[in-house]
Formats: sequence, C-alpha cells, structure tokens
Amino acid sequence: MHRRLPAEWEEQDAVLLAWPHAATDWADTLDLVEPVFSRIAVAISRFERVLIVAPQVMPVRARLEQEGADPQRLLFAELPTNDTWARDFGPITVLEDDAPVLLDFGFNAWGLKFAANQDNLVSRGLAAAGLFRAPVRVPGLVFEGGSIDSDGAGTLLTTTACLLSPNRNPHLDRAGLERALADLLGTQRVLWLEHGALAGDDTDAHIDTLARFCPDDTIAYVRCDDPADEHFAPLAAMEAELQGFRTTAGRPYRLVALPWPRPVFDRDGHRLPATYANFLVINKAVLVPTYRDPQDAAALETLAALFPGRQVIGIDSLPLILQHGSLHCLTMQLPRGTLV
Repeated sequence: MHRRLPAEWEEQDAVLLAWPHAATDWADTLDLVEPVFSRIAVAISRFERVLIVAPQVMPVRARLEQEGADPQRLLFAELPTNDTWARDFGPITVLEDDAPVLLDFGFNAWGLKFAANQDNLVSRGLAAAGLFRAPVRVPGLVFEGGSIDSDGAGTLLTTTACLLSPNRNPHLDRAGLERALADLLGTQRVLWLEHGALAGDDTDAHIDTLARFCPDDTIAYVRCDDPADEHFAPLAAMEAELQGFRTTAGRPYRLVALPWPRPVFDRDGHRLPATYANFLVINKAVLVPTYRDPQDAAALETLAALFPGRQVIGIDSLPLILQHGSLHCLTMQLPRGTLV
C-alpha cells in the first residue's frame, strides 16, 4: 500500500474553521476578530466548502449568509471548543492508495500550555456527526498540523524545537519520530530546521510560521532584513540551513524570501508573531495574512508568483496575532474525498 501526505495545494473538499466565542481567549476582542473569521469563511466559500465548528451555529450561519458567503458551501457542526486553532487540533489527512484517511492525533495545546480537552474531541465529534466520508483513525501520538509541511511527494519540513519538545512525545527521540512519521504519513525523509522561531509564538516554532513548501521544489521562508531585530541572527541561521537542503534529485531548493513586516506589539509591549509564511492554499486561490504594513503588497506579489493560476487574496490578520497565531493556524484543509 502506498501512503502519502498530500501537499496543501492539492484538491480539497473543504476547510475547517472553529468559530471564536465568549468562552475562548477571544472574549475581550470578539468585535475585532469575528469580522476576520467572516472574511476568511466568505473568501473560502467562493472556491470550496467551509466546515465550521461552533457551540452555537445559528448566529454564525446568519452572519456569514448576510456577509455574502455561499450558503450552499457552508457546513456546520455544533460542538464545544476551548479555542480556535483548527490547524493543530483538526484531523490530518493521508492518502492510502489515493483513498483519504483522517488521522485524529492527540492535541495537548502545544505542550500543556493551555486547556485543550474540548478541542481534542473535535475530530471525534465531526465523525460522530456523520460529516466524514473517509475513515478516522487515532494514532496515539501528540501532533499538530502546523508543526509540519509536506511537498506531497514524501518529504516533510519541520523544526526540532517543536517536534522534539519534551511535553509532546517524550518517549520518542528524533529517530523514533521519523519512524512514526514514515509509518503514519508515508514520509520518506524529514528536513529538520534547528534554527528559527518568532517572538510571541506559543507553538515552539511551528514550521508554518517560518518556511513552507510551494510547487516546483520551492520553499518560501521568512527572512529578517533588520540587523537590529532580535530575529536577524536566528533567521539567518535558518536561511543557511535551507540553503543546505537538497531535493530528492540532489538539487538545491529554489528559495524565495518573504518580506519582513514591521514589529507589532500588544498593549503590554509583548511582540506578536506577524508572518507572511502563514498563508493558506485552497482550490484556485491563496489566502495571505496581511498586517496593515507597507510590506503587505510585496507579500501578495511574491506569493502570486509562486502559485500561478491561483487568485491571491489578502486577509487583514492584525487582530489574529493578538492571540499569537495567524491565518493558516486557524484553518485545516480537508482534501478531496474526506467529506460526505
């Protein structure tokens, strides 16, 4: 049997979103963040379905229909959630002889940092609601979708800081994790980044904040061009690592640096993780986080060149980073064949 983890740019049935509500950390900023979620859902619904998890779905449905979402492409599941980071508690889909299987990994809120009891049950709840056509398996590992990126051909990109965190799978060392990934995801090799992290990131350096596979052996990555910035040295070291990586054919990857936005801080002076690497690829489009920054236009232009034939849509994500994540972190694609 041939098993592989598809690339994000392959055909999708839908994107999963978990709606913010008063019992999440968004309670004090719902007026700022709900419009962002609406724009994400409306944009996705132009191209494919959106599966939305919320404790109360009727207000969300009414809001989205009023704001122009395609009602035929809206799916809802009424489930409780602790938070909204569907990338990390949603199911990860592998293809077994091209047939999708949903993997329901354990989620412990990035190494036991926050409550996650309800989020950890979302995939099970969606399956119980009869929304999945594909079977669901529980591998028994703690694992987050934002911690890996796949080229669709057997190579994973990840960071040692996250995957080797002692609060995730302490029984597995690097070699053990590689064997588990090979078994569960069909991974043929793992490219490990030892350097690179963003201030304000709660995830222990999720790869989707730093570097992403794109078609044609390309990696888009964040590069800091300000020597006075705290990120300058570690991201330069990460860039050097990326330059040393080789494709399965033995050639260097085509590396494309993403623009570096100005520093953003919260009211207490803590830096927030603004990154253009947190883009989402969907059917015929790419949603790109923007930050009301002069570099936004350059980021959109750069990603448009990397995904020709797809419409590139900027989503104002400045409110999202108040909770230390961005657009990609909120979403989980569900590849073709996963939904009824």
